[in-house]
Amino acid sequence: MPLKLFLKLYARLAGLTALVVLLCALLFAGINSVRSQFWHERFPEPVLRWLAAAPAPAQQYHWLRSTVDLRVGAASEFEISPVALERLGYGQVVGIESGAGYRVLIMGLSGQILQLRLTNPYRDVAETTGLFFRWHLDSASPENRPDVAAQMAQALNVEVRPLDDSTLLPGSDVLDQVAERGLAFYTEGSDGCGRVIIQLSNGELFRIDIPAPFNAWSWPVVLLLVMVLGGVLAVALFLALREVDNNLRTVESVAVRIARGEMGARVQAGEGTLVSRLASSFNGMAEHIQRLVHVQREMIHAVSHELRTPVARIRFGVQMIEDCQDQASLQKQLDGIDGDIQELDELIDEILTYARLEQGGPVFSLHETSVTDIVRQVVSEQQLVRPELSIQGNIDETSERWALSDVEPRYLHRAIQNLVGNAGRYAAGRVAVNCHFDEDNCRIDVEDDGPGIPEGEWEKVFTAFARLDDSRTRTSGGYGLGLSIVRRILYWHGGQAFVSRSDNLGGAKFSLVWPRKKPLDSIV
Repeated sequence: MPLKLFLKLYARLAGLTALVVLLCALLFAGINSVRSQFWHERFPEPVLRWLAAAPAPAQQYHWLRSTVDLRVGAASEFEISPVALERLGYGQVVGIESGAGYRVLIMGLSGQILQLRLTNPYRDVAETTGLFFRWHLDSASPENRPDVAAQMAQALNVEVRPLDDSTLLPGSDVLDQVAERGLAFYTEGSDGCGRVIIQLSNGELFRIDIPAPFNAWSWPVVLLLVMVLGGVLAVALFLALREVDNNLRTVESVAVRIARGEMGARVQAGEGTLVSRLASSFNGMAEHIQRLVHVQREMIHAVSHELRTPVARIRFGVQMIEDCQDQASLQKQLDGIDGDIQELDELIDEILTYARLEQGGPVFSLHETSVTDIVRQVVSEQQLVRPELSIQGNIDETSERWALSDVEPRYLHRAIQNLVGNAGRYAAGRVAVNCHFDEDNCRIDVEDDGPGIPEGEWEKVFTAFARLDDSRTRTSGGYGLGLSIVRRILYWHGGQAFVSRSDNLGGAKFSLVWPRKKPLDSIV
């Protein structure tokens, strides 16, 4: 995977993670701020309504001043907002957060405001509930205590039971607090529910079970966060898959267009996308297919043209055989037909070689071979074929030292042979094959003293079946495929072939350049 694409995906994932965390944190804080306010008003509500129902709570429960700072007075005596005052008028309990905890208020029977200050709301409300029970149960007769306890438990939304079973007793530290204060608060169980033990004046013990405290991580909150997390991830996944699907649809539409014959259709994909490499490979494949189709059309047209002449000569020769009067004339026609068949055979060999190279190349088996030995072999072979020319191979000591190169000997031999043979057809008398090898590259220049090639035609000569002068080529031989084959052979070696003008001999100069050592992962 490209580093740029990896960093882009990583940045998106990190951004999505940060967004989800921030969203969940804001949602968690927002929901729990509302839940906390609601709980801090609803949890002490039974205690406040118990006080509000009393005719004179400040006198009846005077001992609450020292524990929860019970205050009773007019609305003007308290710092409350108009909204809070309106809520109090509706009979609601109002909780106001302060620096030292919470202030909870309620309107009493006479229209006065009752206020409690809760430093630790859960513990303070639990202990206040215990004090209520101890005061009222001490005031009730023993036979009425169960009924009083039941009524108070229902009104204060708690559960109360006498501790007449030793297995229900808490630890000794809690009992020590009960003996010292007549009341003790402690928590018990995995849910953190509070318990209050009270001791009456006659020594009787009661346990009051308080409802569960505020839990910021209650299951509805967790479920909501999970749903939000799942929803965000689902949206992100949908957007990501939609982007990939759109890119794949683009590739699919281009493939359909190519199948319909629009060979020039290409995929337009920006860099850093998930399918950019697929688009690049697809475009490369489309380019190759388009080139193959173009080559095929050219080849069919050119082959049909090239085959007409030798076939026509063979047909003419066969007709002439019927009119031959002597053996010499017959042999002449037979020799002509044999030459035309040989020409057809060479043409077919050239066509097959060119087609094989154009359609993906042969299976090259590159191995270390002396290029200078191949050059000497080609020079000696061509000198025998063209004794009227001077064909020289120029190899200096430096090139001889770096002569070993990763090549396919048979095809490289064919490329050099095509160049030397082509130079020999147009040379006036001299052909030179110059080798220039170093540690990195190999270069072979084939020069002749012929008429040369106009600069405007330098690229055209490598086109299949191209001829700069049809009449001269017919006379000198060739089918217009040799140089195309040379270029394809060099392509599959990772190099290139080009033409220029020879400074030494004045004619054409064809050059082959390729890397001396091929990387292992690029060997075909």
